[in-house]
Amino acid sequence: IYRWVDWNYWRVGDWLFLSRRMDQQSSIQYKPLETPIEYLKGVGPVKADVLKKELQVFQFHDLLHHFPFRYVDRTRFFTIGELTPDSPMVQLKGTIERVDVQGEKRAKRLVARFTDGTGTMELVWFRSVKWMQDYLKPGQEYIIFGKPNWFNNRPTMPHPEMDPVLPDAIAPPRAALHPMYSSTEKLKLHGLDSRGLYKLLQTLFSRITSADLPEILPRHLVEKYRLTGRYEAFRKVHLPETKDDIRHAQRRLKFEELFLLQLQVIKLRLARMDAHRGHIFPHPGTFLEQFYSDVLPYELTGAQKRVVKEIRQDFLTGNQMNRLLQGDVGSGKTVVALMAMLMAAGNGFQAALMAPTEILAQQHYNAISADVKALGLHTVLLTGNVKGAKRKAVLKGLQSGDIHFVVGTHALIEDKVQYKQLGLVVIDEQHRFGVAQRARLWGKGTEAPPHILVMTATPIPRTLAMTLYGDLDVSVIDEMPPGRKPIATKHLYDSDRLRIFGFMKEQISLGRQIYVVYPLIQESEKLDLKHLEDGYESISRAFPLPEYAVSIVHGRMAPDAKESEMQRFVKGETHIMVATTVIEVGVNVPNASVMVIENAERFGLAQLHQLRGRVGRGADQSYCLLVTKDKLGVDARKRIKTMCSTNDGFKIAEVDMELRGPGEIEGTRQSGHLHLKMADLQTDYPILQEARNSAIALLETDPTLSKPENTALRLHMKATSSPGFDWGKVL
Repeated sequence: IYRWVDWNYWRVGDWLFLSRRMDQQSSIQYKPLETPIEYLKGVGPVKADVLKKELQVFQFHDLLHHFPFRYVDRTRFFTIGELTPDSPMVQLKGTIERVDVQGEKRAKRLVARFTDGTGTMELVWFRSVKWMQDYLKPGQEYIIFGKPNWFNNRPTMPHPEMDPVLPDAIAPPRAALHPMYSSTEKLKLHGLDSRGLYKLLQTLFSRITSADLPEILPRHLVEKYRLTGRYEAFRKVHLPETKDDIRHAQRRLKFEELFLLQLQVIKLRLARMDAHRGHIFPHPGTFLEQFYSDVLPYELTGAQKRVVKEIRQDFLTGNQMNRLLQGDVGSGKTVVALMAMLMAAGNGFQAALMAPTEILAQQHYNAISADVKALGLHTVLLTGNVKGAKRKAVLKGLQSGDIHFVVGTHALIEDKVQYKQLGLVVIDEQHRFGVAQRARLWGKGTEAPPHILVMTATPIPRTLAMTLYGDLDVSVIDEMPPGRKPIATKHLYDSDRLRIFGFMKEQISLGRQIYVVYPLIQESEKLDLKHLEDGYESISRAFPLPEYAVSIVHGRMAPDAKESEMQRFVKGETHIMVATTVIEVGVNVPNASVMVIENAERFGLAQLHQLRGRVGRGADQSYCLLVTKDKLGVDARKRIKTMCSTNDGFKIAEVDMELRGPGEIEGTRQSGHLHLKMADLQTDYPILQEARNSAIALLETDPTLSKPENTALRLHMKATSSPGFDWGKVL
């Protein structure tokens, strides 16, 4: 009945859909891939709803882009005699000898005895028992496929795929490379497991032709990289005949996906450079020269010098700079940013530095004002706590130009804050600011928008940076200052609690301070994790007054109370700060030498690395103790092992992307750039590099894609681009 309904719904529905499209506007060309998925034979309204909810498959086009995650070689037939407990999914050919129903009620199951001349095995079904009992015919020859299990030293196979061998068949059924598709429990309940999805794609390709998937890449690229045609690539990735078919199809689709992505971000960058001219700083200025020769107490690293030169070149181009500065905690990003600010001041412009928290803004202000005081530059702090006459004086000084540098929080973007000649904006920890907030600061320029320098201590793998920030210039400080001691990271367990407390007391006796970080504030019914409130009580008992003093900081505290507790720790009035991850970005306490992270297995690598970076800022040896449960999963164990083996944030970022995938890295999910269905940034760097170089070369010769040979590409990009204001110009 269901098959009859599906068939007739498709026939009538497809006719109605085509008629409606033809009636709407005869001048619009009908595009089969835009057909709603319910009109594909074998789908119907019920299955369509499940496909939409579970896989976001709304049209034929979406189903076409639901790619296989692996392939099973169905060209080989195994024998029962060859099977071992380690055998993978296998295909066998044999006969059903008998079929029995065993057990009752919930324990009811169907058991079939299967033989192929080399041995016998049991096939078992726990679902659809009545249907399978009617389907299976003793004496009939079948091809079965599935994963063999072992029970009482004999092979069994639960819920195998079954195909009868018919006498008039030209070839055995399903003897091919078989694609495997990701599915869900809801999809499987409606017959849309991997096999069901494969059947839908077979049906889809019986309805479309190469005209429905025309070539969009310029011919010279297809020829240069020897790429498979577009229609053939989609067909062979879903319906392959050989392993070479799969390899060539995947390479073509990966190249197309990455090429279109790079074309998008590079076009955006070129458009921004054309539309927004920037202030030119023709000379480095005496402030920078004086700072470098008289104030800077140490030699810059090679990486710092390289980045300063890159920024200097930006200031000479006449284009508005949009540069992302990556660097590990302690690599010296702030000094580079200060030198950029000094270049602005040396050319008669003001500079602003915006930080995400008041305490971080205060730290930046203290460092910068001390460094530039001897140069005669006027630096001010502007946060929510600067009020009254002091605030009025700051606003007046910014508008008149008497103030050269301003360091602050969100207060810098308020409407009342006006600048005489804002030439450079430095944004610290850019992922803590919303796009609209950055855009308001970007608009504070007068004759032209200010140059933008964004700093982040969250290292991003090279392939991800090229993809996410292809429209920006990316600078990397990948070298630590000489003499800096690496943080010693140790993995400990809950059972080591007394040992941990003993080590903490030893460090405090040496005059050091300690962070203890918890994943939760309060106890959770669902999660068996350490929590801050219980931890604070146990630490207070183990470290009692008046010998020890303990601070507590978490996100639910009032801002004033939180600020007060953090300031107590900064001033050295407390020995231990018990906190949640609110201290991940912020306080700089050189005297803090120990970071204890409870339930470290619950944190991602990027967060663990950021938390570890809160220590190691002074001259003393620093330590990070990762405390976990005794039993760890494979991924958690790899994260902990990675943290203990390296302090290199970029190596950690690569492992993080390998474990989580690029779409889960902090900030990428919100970026709108990562919709990769075929390419893998972890393994496809060579293809990404080819795609990026090709996109750059194409846009250099045809920036608007107006040449005849690029028409199909231009129309495809226009049809697939998302509407709305593109915030890429403000990062």
